[in-house]
Amino acid sequence: MRTFLETDRLALRAFTEPDTDHLLALDNDAEVMRFINGGRPTTREAIRTRVLPRLLHDHPCSGTRGFWAAEEKATGAFLGWFEFRPLDDHDPAVVELGYRLCRAAWGRGYATEGSKALIHKGFTELGVERVTANTMAVNTRSRRVMEKAGLSFLRNFTGDWPEAIDGSEHGEVEYELTREEWERHRRETRPTRWV
Repeated sequence: MRTFLETDRLALRAFTEPDTDHLLALDNDAEVMRFINGGRPTTREAIRTRVLPRLLHDHPCSGTRGFWAAEEKATGAFLGWFEFRPLDDHDPAVVELGYRLCRAAWGRGYATEGSKALIHKGFTELGVERVTANTMAVNTRSRRVMEKAGLSFLRNFTGDWPEAIDGSEHGEVEYELTREEWERHRRETRPTRWV
């Protein structure tokens, strides 16, 4: 299976229909889904008819998918997924960054590692000008990953969700990183060569 991106520890690849069982297990962990749907279970039918088609969608503007299955390189174990999806199918300039990892992968730096690699690829190869990410305001772990990946807090907002879940009364947050900010940071952190 073709790998889209590799890091020291991760391989990101396109989803396939046989990933249904992985997705079913991931989306049926109440803690994983706590800030997504309040931890409610997901049916196999929902994975097959709603989730998987979204993950298999090709974006014409970038010639890529917007979602990538994440595997541990050393073992091949399914860890979850990353999103790096153009907000407009016909313009790669603004992408949304996201991640959903199984609990066994939490606290090991995978979310930050994958996010940084996707951001680098986006700004150097895919024509991205701005990366955006959002989560519930109370989701401190996800917010920390966004910050470690180089994104900065942009705003609080209130989403229009069909069902309230615990913590949704505090609203949502959006983070962002522009190409200009990313390039400036890279220049500032490069080691100086003394002649």
